[in-house]
Amino acid sequence: MALSLAISPCPNDTFVFHALVHGRVPGAPPVEVTYADVDVTNTAAERGAFDLVKVSYAALPWLLDDYHLLPCGGALGRGCGPLVLTRGGAGDGAGRPDRADLTGATVAVPGDRTTAYLLFRLWSAERPPARIEVVPFHEIMPAVAAGKYDAGLVIHEARFTYHRHGLTALVDLGEWWEGDTGLPIPLGAILARKGAVDPVAAAGWIRESVRQAWADPAASRDYVLSHAQEMEPDVVDRHIGLYVNEFTADLGDAGFAAVEALLGRAADAGLIPRTSGPQTSSSRATAWTS
Repeated sequence: MALSLAISPCPNDTFVFHALVHGRVPGAPPVEVTYADVDVTNTAAERGAFDLVKVSYAALPWLLDDYHLLPCGGALGRGCGPLVLTRGGAGDGAGRPDRADLTGATVAVPGDRTTAYLLFRLWSAERPPARIEVVPFHEIMPAVAAGKYDAGLVIHEARFTYHRHGLTALVDLGEWWEGDTGLPIPLGAILARKGAVDPVAAAGWIRESVRQAWADPAASRDYVLSHAQEMEPDVVDRHIGLYVNEFTADLGDAGFAAVEALLGRAADAGLIPRTSGPQTSSSRATAWTS
C-alpha cells in the first residue's frame, strides 16, 4: 500500500523528500505525494487526510491526538525566521520602514495556524494590528507594495527577494525569538498518522532521504527546480542552505526545547490549547499529547 505524503513545493521540502518520493529509500513503501502550502496541509491534517504530512508547529495542539510528531524532516533553525514587511521609507525598499509599529494597521498573513502568525501574535501582543487577513503567500508582497495592506507577514524565500518589491523589514521575528529565548526557531513539523504509519520506521525513511540529499545534491536538482514556483536557481540554493540543516536530520535537545518554548509561551498567552510532552527521552517526539 502506498503512503500518502503532503509537503510544500518549497525547495527545502522537495530536496529533503526527493529520495523517499522517488522510491530510493530501501525498505520504504511507495509514496503518493501532494504538494500544497502549509496553511492547506494544516487544515487537511485535522481531517486525517494524509499518512505523512508537513504542518506548522503552531498547529500541533489540534493534531497530536491523531498524529505522532517525528524528530526529523521539518524546518527549524537559526536566522530563518518570518519577516514583517512594510513599504520602504523615502520611496525605496532600502530605507527605513514607513511605520514604527502596527497600531491600526491591516496585515496580510499566510495562514491563521502557521508558526509565522503565532510568532507574530506573541511579538505584537502589546500593540496588535487593527485587522488581519489571510492571503495566499505569493500574493502578500505585491499586495503590500501596491498599498492594499499596511504590512505583510512572509516566510521562506521572501527573505531573499522582498527588496525587489520596494519593501522593508519592520522586524525579523526569528531574530526577535532567538534574542529573547536563545533557541532556534521552529517552523514546520513532519507528522505521522497514528495507526497508519510506524513513527520509528518513518523517521528512519526520512533520515535516509535527508542523507541521500546531502550526499548527492545534484540528483534532486531537476525535481526541486520543477516545483520551485519560478524561483531563480541561486535563490533555491540559498533557500535549501538555510532551511535544511542539522535540525532536519534530528531535532535534538535544542530543537525540542524550541518547540516546547513556543507552544508553552503561546499557551500561557491564551493563543493555543496547551500540549504536554515528556521532558527527556530520545523518543519523546512520538509521545507528545494534546
